[in-house]
Amino acid sequence: MKAYLSLTLILALSVTVLPAVPVYLSGTHPPASSTSSPDNPAGSTDASKNNESTDSVSQTTAASSQADSIADHTGDPYHVLDVSTGEILDVSERDYVIGAVCAEMPAAFETEALKAQAVAAHTYAERQRLREKTAPTPELNGADFSNDTSKYQGYFTEDQAKQFFGENFDEYYKKISSAVDEVLPYMITYNEEPVISAFHSMSSGKTESAENAWGAAVEYLVPVDSSYDLDAPKYREEVTYESDVLKNKLETAFPGIVLGADIASWINIASVSDSGTVLSVSVGDRTLTGNDVRTALALRSACFEVSASDSSVTFTTRGYGHGVGMSQYGANAMAAEGKSWRDILEHYYPETKIEEIR
Repeated sequence: MKAYLSLTLILALSVTVLPAVPVYLSGTHPPASSTSSPDNPAGSTDASKNNESTDSVSQTTAASSQADSIADHTGDPYHVLDVSTGEILDVSERDYVIGAVCAEMPAAFETEALKAQAVAAHTYAERQRLREKTAPTPELNGADFSNDTSKYQGYFTEDQAKQFFGENFDEYYKKISSAVDEVLPYMITYNEEPVISAFHSMSSGKTESAENAWGAAVEYLVPVDSSYDLDAPKYREEVTYESDVLKNKLETAFPGIVLGADIASWINIASVSDSGTVLSVSVGDRTLTGNDVRTALALRSACFEVSASDSSVTFTTRGYGHGVGMSQYGANAMAAEGKSWRDILEHYYPETKIEEIR
């Protein structure tokens, strides 16, 4: 068996944990994710959440010497640890992917976007399964992943989907199931390995590279145009913190930080990527990343601008999520224009292949 290169993305979401980021059973349908996808994106997702798929992320890379191939496991049920009971559930591939799409993307989205999400979710699950075969996570007790959406891609059982969708369950579950059935045999690969199928709710208008977001380059997670996102709901949002609240949040997140007397000098952006992500920002006497600030202040993204008054600071964000990989709102807009699920995935994961794995 060929060596398997494992890229582990641990996404710490700053919103409620996103799919990428997944969703919670209480409340209305989540905004388009994260999760990975999980903000713990595949091997990563926005399992990202308030369903984003994914966010502040640290990435480690490790090569495995004796990893199994996709073909060795495709068709086998996934082993999902229920963190509330400690029980390991056997979930068929089909049921898992349906449940992941239910949790990670609004059911009202275009069918081709749902198909793209299904392939990304399936790829995530298979990559995670292979990673666990190579380097098991002790807390999983032999499972492939758990239903802890702060760490893994979102997933609903059918009963949870019934609770979540309410009176729309029959319509939405049928729609998602049909989309999944059409693409279940497919995965996204690079060098014959399942990719890190990172996704997020909406970008700044151009997706971000894995290198800028997480500190490690990934050949297919590079910036691409996603100008569709400019028309997404809540693309641009503002949040204002009064000085005492902001001071408390920053001192809690960064113990020992020295802010000074002038609130206008507390936060100053030093460098920004071509996609709009804040790469370096001075906060008091510290130099931090935009993701550090996003996490500390629960901002929607690390694409933000800052303005100060005498007693408060306003942050204006663009997009929602880490911005890496597939934009869910971008995918939906492409589908609305007649693009296929293949078109969507090939656009957001350049240089990859879509392979039928059985």
